[in-house]
Amino acid sequence: MALTKAALQPTTTDDERQHSRDQAGLLLALADPSSLVRRWAARDLLAYPNASAALVERLLIETEPSVIEVILTTLTRIGDECAVAGLIRCLRTENAMLRNAAIEAMKLLPDEVAPLMGRLLNDADPDVRIFAVDVLESLRHPQVEFWLIHVITEDAHLNVCGAAVDLLGEVGSECARPALLALKQRFTDEPYIQFAADLALTRIAAG
Repeated sequence: MALTKAALQPTTTDDERQHSRDQAGLLLALADPSSLVRRWAARDLLAYPNASAALVERLLIETEPSVIEVILTTLTRIGDECAVAGLIRCLRTENAMLRNAAIEAMKLLPDEVAPLMGRLLNDADPDVRIFAVDVLESLRHPQVEFWLIHVITEDAHLNVCGAAVDLLGEVGSECARPALLALKQRFTDEPYIQFAADLALTRIAAG
């Protein structure tokens, strides 16, 4: 589910927007049985940044993909602390579609997500740590390499380190070399880690 910061431009008729367009009316519309009404409500709530909490709560129970997409777009454009916290909550959902869409949304908010990245990369849940590495792939933040080096140095989980070393193969510099060599020593019996670390080292040497 691709997301952009550009406004969505769906078509509608007056009959499809019968609720009051003030914040109270839009919050009511957000729970309407009609997915079209909910979609319009999620779009129009962009005018009310303090609606982030309600949008997040709806997002966590919404089942219609088109409504989820509009809610995520609105939250991304609002981009406040509540919106970002809501996207992080989505990383823990069992709904893979929502989780992946939230990851894509977080990639559009590098400045807002960056202060929380240290916490995410040290989360107790290894899946959340892997998702955090996925976010780093497009975060375009000057600390990306530092964070990845921290992961492959400190994280004991094989899959988390595997995700991090893959990305280091794309963004790593000579600064990552000692950590990559140490990673190979930590996981001497893991063929994939050996392969990925060697590949990263080769790319760094050639870069």
